[in-house]
Amino acid sequence: MRDQDRLPASPGFWRSPLRGPWFTSVLGLVLLVGITVLFVTGLVSYAAYNPGLSPVNDTTPDKGLLGFYLFAWPTDPVWLYRLTQGVHVTLGITLIPVLLAKLWSVVPRLFALPPARSVAHALERISLLLLVGGGLFEFTTGVLNIQLDYVFPGSFYPLHFYGAWVFFAAFVAHAVLKTPTALRTVRRRLRDEPEEGVEPAADTLVSPRPDRPTVSRRGAFGLVGGGSLLLFLTTVGQSLGGPFRRTALLAPHGTADPNGGPNGFQINKTAAYAGITAADTHEDAWRLVVTGRTGTVRLSRAQLLQLPLHSSSLPIACVEGWSTADQWWRGVRLRDLAALVGHDGDPPDVLVESLQRHGAFRRAALRANQAADPRTLLALYVNGEELSPDHGHPARVIVPAAPGVLNTKWVGRLTFGAL
Repeated sequence: MRDQDRLPASPGFWRSPLRGPWFTSVLGLVLLVGITVLFVTGLVSYAAYNPGLSPVNDTTPDKGLLGFYLFAWPTDPVWLYRLTQGVHVTLGITLIPVLLAKLWSVVPRLFALPPARSVAHALERISLLLLVGGGLFEFTTGVLNIQLDYVFPGSFYPLHFYGAWVFFAAFVAHAVLKTPTALRTVRRRLRDEPEEGVEPAADTLVSPRPDRPTVSRRGAFGLVGGGSLLLFLTTVGQSLGGPFRRTALLAPHGTADPNGGPNGFQINKTAAYAGITAADTHEDAWRLVVTGRTGTVRLSRAQLLQLPLHSSSLPIACVEGWSTADQWWRGVRLRDLAALVGHDGDPPDVLVESLQRHGAFRRAALRANQAADPRTLLALYVNGEELSPDHGHPARVIVPAAPGVLNTKWVGRLTFGAL
């Protein structure tokens, strides 16, 4: 028996007195709600990129039926993407201690023998493996993306997108099998009723020879909950912006706004990183090329300043979960630029191209409703000052409720028409 207890497949190998149906059920029910919200907000975030509009907006090939839910992303309210992506990222970080505790609580089942006692049990084991693997993959790639560490092969977008569908399919299968049992277990505990239906010893979470407890289950829940609360408090500030940013100690964009002054708010990509030089943006060299129904016009910055200028108060919100406070932008409406090339009234879709020569999202497509919104600008100023090089001088696009990468910087060309 002692020799057998040295093997992970033996129930006696796992001796923590904390493991059991009650502990696992509570964690599972928390994840049932939390992961469902994560999945929905993740799909909403994907829709915000307008992936069905143009290939330049989407690096996820052959999504097929997985894109059934996509819709035209709205421009109201202006804080929509800040909210949905902020919830997605902050909740994902907050759930990490719960996920790890849940995986720890069920690890004996990963080694239980025989591998399958029936077809139903085999399906459960397969769903469990996909669930564990998918969960670790999704949370790991998500955290790495937030930290701007792209150490995984390939693009984050298709990896996270397809991984989410595999993970959630396994999650739904597991939830269908286990949620009724988890609810019964929790209800019995709350009513102080004895446990019924003890599982076979080879698959039980309760050790036949538990060690002496060093912490109670209530203390373990407090530890998990305290860890989640700490992660929440040190992450959520990057989504709120303003003075709350200083509390986001674990986020790359959780520090104070850089430098200060009218251009002193957060960025992801500097001009130097994007390869933008002073020669590219000098007033003698830079021209905005606008193409549409009646042909092409080329405008210098001085000529743009002769057009009617308008102002919008809009934030920037990014996929990593961070956002700025509302900034005061001033520039030319995209709909007015569309009118210069024959698109009077509501403009069509538009392809926006940056001076940036390499890297993702140097081009972005905007839907007609985004181009037509009177708050959508080719911005020349921010907070009363010319755009700095890092914020897109000489001109950048700013769109209500759009993900940050669609607010293209260092704009060189606008092409209106069917994409």
